[in-house]
Amino acid sequence: MRAALGRVAHGLRWLRWYLRELTDESAYDRYVAHIRGEHPAATVPSRRAFERMRTQRQESDPRQGFRCC
Repeated sequence: MRAALGRVAHGLRWLRWYLRELTDESAYDRYVAHIRGEHPAATVPSRRAFERMRTQRQESDPRQGFRCC
């Protein structure tokens, strides 16, 4: 019983990871890890500021991201 619950929990963690990667929800987490690792003295922007920067970058160069409209 315990082993089965462990497999279910593992499967749910994998599914959560997969969906976050698929929807690019984890982009902010990767960005923060990059900033803290490569530029430790830099200020880490809020998630809202990060999303604003990312949207502006995508709108200025459509090749960097998918735009439907």
